[in-house]
Amino acid sequence: MRRVSVVALYLSFAIASVLAQGQPAPAPSAGPRPAQAPLGANQWQIDPNHSSAGFSVRHNVVSTVRGKLGPISGIIEYDGKNISSVKAEVSVDVKGVNTQNERRDADLRGDGFFDAANHPALTFKSKRVEPGTGGHFKLIGDLSIRGNSREVALDVEGPAPTVKSPRGVLTGATATTKISRKEFGMLWNNLIESLPVVGDEVSITIDLELNRPALPGQP
Repeated sequence: MRRVSVVALYLSFAIASVLAQGQPAPAPSAGPRPAQAPLGANQWQIDPNHSSAGFSVRHNVVSTVRGKLGPISGIIEYDGKNISSVKAEVSVDVKGVNTQNERRDADLRGDGFFDAANHPALTFKSKRVEPGTGGHFKLIGDLSIRGNSREVALDVEGPAPTVKSPRGVLTGATATTKISRKEFGMLWNNLIESLPVVGDEVSITIDLELNRPALPGQP
């Protein structure tokens, strides 16, 4: 009986080994996702779900084409009181450009305009603030598009009064500016550029909703 038991045990191990051959190895555990760095006391995160970047440009002199860019991300510094404390570092996805015309959008993503394959985002990094009146101020900084950087002035309305919500504390602002697309290397081709098909001046509007955790002693 003991010999039969040993043989049976051996056979069970052999069968299990055969069945296991060819089976995929178990996937390694993904492990915990890296924690996002906490915001500083005066830092606000851009909410991409409630923020947008739009633009408009003249077409054939007689009409205006309007479009939207992709999601916005970044951090804004603001102490909640002093406009001079505002600092911004913003990134806007250009791969999601949308003018409600697929062929035109493909042209805009191409190397004649945004060159989204090599430069998938435009960025803005502020350098200084020029206070204004009536809830407006200018935010001066470097705008980079397809690897070309120029200093621009954003006309900012806001920040709006803070509001408490289940997500923490919210505020918002709207920024506008005008740029020369040619200064940023957004050239179509020599033949078309010799005609007033697409205007050089581009108007940009950015609407931001900002949030941060509610902190003791802060508004």
